Amino acid sequence: MSWSHVIETHDLLDTPTADGASVAEYLRRHGAADGEVAVETVQGEGGSTDFVRVTIPGTDGASSGGSAPTLGILGRLGGLGARPEQIGFVSDGDGALTAVAAAAKLLDMRRRGDALPGDVVVATHIDPDAPTQPHDPVPFMGSVVDQDVSNRHEVLPAMDAILSVDTTKGNRVCNHHGIAITPAVVDGWIVRVPETLLDIVSRTTGRAPVVMPLTMQDITPYGNGVYHVNSILQPATATAAPVVGVAIVTETAVAGSATGATDLRSVETAVRFAVETAKDYGRGIAHFVDAEEVRRLQDLYGSMSHLRGAGAPAGS
Repeated sequence: MSWSHVIETHDLLDTPTADGASVAEYLRRHGAADGEVAVETVQGEGGSTDFVRVTIPGTDGASSGGSAPTLGILGRLGGLGARPEQIGFVSDGDGALTAVAAAAKLLDMRRRGDALPGDVVVATHIDPDAPTQPHDPVPFMGSVVDQDVSNRHEVLPAMDAILSVDTTKGNRVCNHHGIAITPAVVDGWIVRVPETLLDIVSRTTGRAPVVMPLTMQDITPYGNGVYHVNSILQPATATAAPVVGVAIVTETAVAGSATGATDLRSVETAVRFAVETAKDYGRGIAHFVDAEEVRRLQDLYGSMSHLRGAGAPAGS
């Protein structure tokens, strides 16, 4: 269970003084070595945010020359808070909360002797006073940095597969309370939902798995003028590695800028799902895509990698 990590992390982040340094210190207390944690402050048009990344080496991970694959766990969000417009932790902060709590749990596991085979790289950013922005059906949190900036700091070439965790409550297409996963997205293709990840959802929730629907629009970069359900699949625009979204969802549409909306039970479930995926992926039990099937699609219909780019106006 990950309850203590979720509660500690929520207390850590639910403050106007939350920053990357405090998160890095928290992770060190759980066993991260100095060289395993990186913090970088990035200035945007509306202010600054701290990107935090922690690498948890595996017993047979790439960082030590091993063959086990590397999993990326990304906490996606605009901000932890919308101060001064809102007071307190906002719904949009659940992605960062999940990522940091999962990192603390994995570090504690390693410290106690339950090291995973593969490396796990966890990344997110910490901003307690981000802007809001209009969105239908409810307002979103904005960000002081663009999505491509977030991708540059969070999506690493070393990641063989990525879980992208994001609050996904501001919609009417996934009316469920808890977590849902998306189909896998790989180099512009939306492919089948991974069966092995559905197995992990079932065992961590005790319920039938719920799948968050995606459209082609959702896997294109922000800023192209088309509707996106949210930023959950934006990491897929920066890598050819497979990405699966872990959506923290609700039965009603909840604004990303809403306070008092974080359900720690859903967050704890997302943390356990991420940890269990890291266990199974590093051991070769869980798979994000069928590589042969992806190659077959590409052979039959060509590359879809152009969907990862900004696109071009019609007629150009």
